[in-house]
Amino acid sequence: MDRQSAGLVAGAVAVVALVAAATGYYLWTTRAGTDPLAACRKGEVAGPAIGGPFTLVDSEGRTVTDADVLTGPTLVYFGYTFCPDVCPMDMARNAEAADILEREGKALKLVFISVDPARDTPQVAGEFAHAIHPDAIGLSGSPEQVAAAARAYRVYYKVNDDDPEYYTVDHSTYSYLMLPGIGFANFYGHTDTAGAVAENASCMIDAAARQN
Repeated sequence: MDRQSAGLVAGAVAVVALVAAATGYYLWTTRAGTDPLAACRKGEVAGPAIGGPFTLVDSEGRTVTDADVLTGPTLVYFGYTFCPDVCPMDMARNAEAADILEREGKALKLVFISVDPARDTPQVAGEFAHAIHPDAIGLSGSPEQVAAAARAYRVYYKVNDDDPEYYTVDHSTYSYLMLPGIGFANFYGHTDTAGAVAENASCMIDAAARQN
């Protein structure tokens, strides 16, 4: 099996694990009648097995945790700044969704976490995020810190070491909606439009607010 095929297989395994964890939670909450976001699902599911504590570094060199960063409804995206197309496109889509919600009077934070700590210093990650949206937060850290954050979110990534300087990184391309008091609410794929993300996130935010 060549490197590209191996990467595709590993990515597919990560997707299956993500969906399996989410589906298990959906079935559990449906039986228990405890899913506060059920009306917003529209066929998509989510679960508490995705997301968790992390410790990373922001563009000012400050060590931050998930409690410092996820202080409101937040879209979390894992990628890298050398990414030729998918990462900037997904982050731009998330930025557009945040702007749509802002016009509705809802705040949606944007967080970019690099899976390429060797090249993406916290400052580089922060500059990348800020260039896409002025309020976006970019985070990086040590390889161990990044790996721990990726594991918490069931994120697959693999560095292709074919070129020491211009290597690429295979990675999953989901954006994760995190809500205070609930945690992981939903995930959005590369093909979801800004309007679709904004509509679903708005529903989730409203549903979560009704629980408080």
